[in-house]
Formats: sequence, C-alpha cells, structure tokens
Amino acid sequence: MIVPMSKVYVVVAAPDQQALMENLRHLAVLHLTPVDPRQALPDEKTLAQIDRLQRAIQILHQQEPAGPPPDLTPLDITAETLQIQQTTAELSHQLVSLHQQMEKLTLWGDLRLEQVEALRQAGLEVKFLSIPAEQAGQITAECVQPLADLPGKRILLAIIDRRQDITVPDSAQWLPLPAKDRHTLRAQAAQIDQSLREYQNRLAQLAHGTPALQEELDRQQEAAELSKAVKGAFAQDRLFALQGWIPAEKAENLAAQLDAAGIKSAVRILPPDPEETPPTLIHYPAWCRPIKGLFDILGTLPGYKELDLAPFFMVALPVFAAMLIGDAGYGLVFMLPPLLWYRKMVAAAGKSKTHLLLVIGIVTLVWGILSANYFGLSPDNVALAGGYFQTVDGRNVPDHAAMQAATGFWASLGKIMIAVAPIWNADSEAARNLLMKLSLLFGCIHISLAHLRQFFALVPHPRCLAEIGWCIFIWAMLGVIWLLFFGLKGLPVPVSLVYAGLIIGFVLFLLFTTSHKNPVKRIGVGFASSLLPMLGTFSDTMSYIRLMAVGLASYYIAAAFNSLGASVAPAATWFAAAPILIFGHLLNIALCIIAVFAHGVRLNMLEFSNNAGIQWAGYAYQPFAGKQPLTDQ
Repeated sequence: MIVPMSKVYVVVAAPDQQALMENLRHLAVLHLTPVDPRQALPDEKTLAQIDRLQRAIQILHQQEPAGPPPDLTPLDITAETLQIQQTTAELSHQLVSLHQQMEKLTLWGDLRLEQVEALRQAGLEVKFLSIPAEQAGQITAECVQPLADLPGKRILLAIIDRRQDITVPDSAQWLPLPAKDRHTLRAQAAQIDQSLREYQNRLAQLAHGTPALQEELDRQQEAAELSKAVKGAFAQDRLFALQGWIPAEKAENLAAQLDAAGIKSAVRILPPDPEETPPTLIHYPAWCRPIKGLFDILGTLPGYKELDLAPFFMVALPVFAAMLIGDAGYGLVFMLPPLLWYRKMVAAAGKSKTHLLLVIGIVTLVWGILSANYFGLSPDNVALAGGYFQTVDGRNVPDHAAMQAATGFWASLGKIMIAVAPIWNADSEAARNLLMKLSLLFGCIHISLAHLRQFFALVPHPRCLAEIGWCIFIWAMLGVIWLLFFGLKGLPVPVSLVYAGLIIGFVLFLLFTTSHKNPVKRIGVGFASSLLPMLGTFSDTMSYIRLMAVGLASYYIAAAFNSLGASVAPAATWFAAAPILIFGHLLNIALCIIAVFAHGVRLNMLEFSNNAGIQWAGYAYQPFAGKQPLTDQ
C-alpha cells in the first residue's frame, strides 16, 4: 500500500533552529523539500571530506588488518591511505616501465656499463656492432667477441682494437651503449618492489582503522544532510521555517511531539495539491516483503498517484522464474544458500532479497517436480538407464510402458517421477504444446489482472468499464492466438465467442476510455487512444511464450552437458566427466539467473506495468534522520 502523505510547514523562532533540527532528526518522519533547491547544497569542504573518506574506506576494505593498529585520527588515516594509493600507483607505473626497458635490453645480456667504463679507463675502448652472422669472419680487429644472436640472422659483436685499425663490412651497424644496463634496472625494480611491500604492510596496519573511518563518514554525511536541510530552509533574523512531506498517519502528532520537546512552533498540515508529487512510501504486507528486494535491485518505485503492484509481482515473479528455470535441481540450488547461511545472507544482502531467493527456489523446485526435470534428467533418461528402450532407426527410444510394467530401482524411480509430474508427457510435442498453452494462459491472466487493478482503482467512475473492455478483448485475443497455433479443433470455445469478445471489448473501451460529454469526441478519443494498445495486446500476450521457450532451452542445455559427461565417462572415468557436468550446470544456472532478469522481470515491469498504467515515476520517501540501521518496511 502506498502511504498517504501530507504537506507540512514548520515555523519556529530563529534561536530554536538548532533544537528543531535535532528533534526532527530524532523523530525521523519529515521528508524535507528545500524552499530554494539551488541553495540546498552542503558546503564543498564537507563534500570533499566525504569523498576522501569513501575512497579510503574502499581501499582499506580490500586489506586484511595486520600488524599493530596505528594511533591516528580517522582523518589522518584517510590522508595517509590516499597518499599511499597515489604513491603506489606511481611506483607501479615506474615498475612496469623498468620491466619494459629490461625487455628491450635483452640483447645486451648481463653486460654492465661499469665494466665497460673500467676497460675504457684502462685504455681499452670496447665497441659494439650488429652484423649478418655469415659476415662475422670479414671483420679485422685485435679482439672480436660474439655476444648474442639478433633478429634477422644477425649477431651482436664486441670489438677491441688498441691500434684503431678496424675493418668491417658495409652491412655492419655500430650500436651505441644503452643509458642503463639490466643490472641497474633490476636493482631499481627490486627497490621499488621493496617499497611496494612496505606500503602494503602499512595499509594492512591502517585497515584496523576502517570502523573508525566508517563512523567518521557517517558523521560527515549527517553533517552534510544537516547543512543541506538548513540551507534549504527559509531563514530570517527572527524566524526559521521548513517544509516537507510526512505520512498522513503521523502528521497530527508532529506539533505535539515538538511541543513536548520544549519547542514552540507553528505547524500547518495540508493535503497534496493535484499538481504536486509527494515521495513514495510503501508499506508491504508481510507476505509481500520479499518482492521489495527486487525493487531495491532495480531502484524503481511507483509514483505517489500510481498503483502499488507489489502483491502481483510477489505472485507472478516466482512463478515466471520457475518456468524460465524449469529444473527442480536448480530450485534446490537456489534454496540452499538462504537455508544454510541465512544470517550471513541477510547481513550481506538484506532480509527481503534473501527471502525472495528462497521463495524463487521453492517455487522452482515445485515446478521442476511437476514437470519431472532434475538437473536435466527426466523419465526418458531413467528409462534408458534402466534398459527400458526400443531401437528405432539405430536410435534408442525410451519405452515408458515397459518401465511402468517393470520393477527394480530404475523402474520405481521413473514411476515416482511420472506420478508427481502432471505437466510431463512422454510425447515431447504434446509436452511442448502444453507448456505453450500454460505460458499463454498465464500471460492472459497476468495482463487481465493489470486491467482489473485499474478497474478497482477507477470504480465508480464510468472509465472503469473501459478496463472491463480490455479484459474481454485480451481473452478474445488469446482465442485468436490459440487458433494460430493449435487450429480450430484446439480452440476450447466456439470461434463466434472469440469474435464477439473482440467486438464487445472494442466497443467498451471505445465508449468509456474518456468521459467526455460529446459522444463524437468520446468515440474519437477512445479510438485514437486505443488503436496502438489493441495492436500491442497481441504482442504482449505473445511475449509470454518466452516462458516456454527459455524453460525448454534451459532443459536442453542441461541435457546436452549430461550427455557429454556420459559420453566422456566410459572413455575415461566419471572423475573426468565431473568437471564437465559441474561447469555445464553452473553455466546453465548463470544463464537462468540472466533469464529471470531479462524475461521474468521484463514481463512484470513492461507488459504488466504498461497495462496497469504504471510508469514507475516515483522517488523514495527519505525522512531527515540520524544514522539508523536499514530495515525492510
């Protein structure tokens, strides 16, 4: 339920400003709106300090605390952490540059420039040149020493001739000595490595101060909020005034609460004007609270004047997710983390997200049982494993009748799987058709509920009849789609009823989409505003086929990896097949998670929400308050 809001104005004497702000922070009920939004900004110094603290906390969170804790203030820890980060980034860049330089000096080997300089001081001038290997014998000099092979079938030579009488071929290239040798560069790199290790150890010591940094960050953020609130208020020499939004159920007590705190104030409560958009606060029924986890992930809220769709999402999303995943084994995988590590998951992700994952896991487990799918294994696989098959055209085909008549482990397992799986069918085409029919039927119910929700919101306005028209039109459109896929014989109602539904639905939303008194304008507006939605009804209903298609794709991917593992096992061992099975199913589970967001969430956020008239244009109710633990509403 979207909580009704009231507009509040609070005026106090200027000297009571600080007391008012402190009490409002304590009450945590008033969502402040600035009188002049351009002024409602925290000071730059506080914002800069918040940014520095956040960056320091992010750096230290990656460190395991070690060594003696530092005796520093949070701001000193922040400054040193950021300085270390900057210094280590520069040193790491220098280290990369040194390694690149050493790579370029590979051809010089371990030559040391100090040795060459010592020879020069002794009167021996060493020169270096590059020459094709086959021409090395053409050089005349007192001493010629090969040093290394070079690209292009050339070699590096060192030459000494005290008489300065050196003869070399024209193809020779004299090479100047590098500015630094590899030995010097390695020494510099080792020194940088040592510095990086020391900085890393220092960061481990500073990590002891992470809780203190978080406390300081909270204090700075509260100071920023206070500064923003004060600057956004109306202030004169004698008066200080605030405005904002408050839940209507708490509005009447605000003046009494301020008076009890010793603050003399003038409080005025008003209902929202039609053109105003108050913040959105939703009170979720206990059974709907898990769906809040989805809204938190997406960062979406309905507008204040829109409808709360949480109950519909809470029912539809787990069902759609179960159909998209379609595997009892995967449902068990989703269930286990919330069951085994409940407290850790609640601490990390929140109660609503943990419960949502658990619900999706349970519904997926049930759907997988009903469709007889366990990690890509079905009664077909059980029949083949038990030897209940017939060979047709060189291919083993499961013989379910033989399995039903037999006894033993595999036969009993197959019977149990079939007994609790009304959705499963030995005829794969019939099974696909059943899943398609269920997907379309669920889609039609889903979209109809969206219009019924609008119907109850509009009653007793005549426009509510247009929503009834849309419901009739949607079911008639389902009949049209049914004819396209399954033919006239597959249609469970007379075709004349389908055509009648299309006409009746069209007439209803043609006449009641608008309440204009002029019948010509009413029909014109109704036709113009319903033309595209009529076409969209077909595509919206067809969209739900993705539940069948993606669910079958998930099954076939799992079955393919099972088949690959089974083919590897006889050639090697099941130990060799295990990595293939584990990788395949983990990949498939990851694809299933993507499918839930790409398809399951889409069907709710787009197809359903569009038909329910929801734009998700709301912004969150955020009362002015001190630091409090976040809890689910």
